Amino acid sequence: MTLHEHPITRRWPAQHPQRLQLYSLPTPNGVKVSIALEETGLDYEPHLVRFDTNDQLTPEFLALNPNNKIPAILDPNGPGGHPLALFESGAILVYLADKTGQLMPADPARRYETLQWLMFQMGGIGPMFGQLGFFHKFAGKDIEDKRPRERYVAESRRLLGVLDQRLRGRDWVMGDDYTVADIAILPWVNNLVGFYGAGDLVGWPDFPDVQRVLAAFLARPAVQRGLNIPARPAA
Repeated sequence: MTLHEHPITRRWPAQHPQRLQLYSLPTPNGVKVSIALEETGLDYEPHLVRFDTNDQLTPEFLALNPNNKIPAILDPNGPGGHPLALFESGAILVYLADKTGQLMPADPARRYETLQWLMFQMGGIGPMFGQLGFFHKFAGKDIEDKRPRERYVAESRRLLGVLDQRLRGRDWVMGDDYTVADIAILPWVNNLVGFYGAGDLVGWPDFPDVQRVLAAFLARPAVQRGLNIPARPAA
């Protein structure tokens, strides 16, 4: 199937069909991919998937990601020169790193160590921070039973402690190497203390090394650009 034959291009036509197509929203999972694309310098075309209009539930989007989540990509120049459709932000990060030879150590042992920390985000930080955000900022805050929130606060603090210990004496998760592990983890940390406003809840001052590395991450020009791609519609 060529790019133009894919159903998703009916709803989001490609203005630059030779470029990698990104279907996303600037959430913690979404900006992982836009930041990685900005860091690597790959040509890409972003498309906004609006949850307020249920874009993610349309047949066109489900043809690309049957799990109806963002982000997803369609690369017209995939392996073997064939188009590649891909969803799950962690898988996309690994693909972009392999495609460009960037953001992943070449040494096999360090590659697997990087993937270990990527999975730490996918299996721990993302789900736990997301649940904490639900119970602190969104509808969950109205639930009288506060035990679910307390569980996610405790687990989020534990995960931040693991990360703080890892970053002690290191510039990045993998030391000197800035990798997909940082790009996966740090948008979620930023969202926890920023958008979710849960810094006081988790005891943010207790994690100075996480604070230090997050500040360095947010200072990167590619990160500053990627945090707002695709641009949300004007209010």
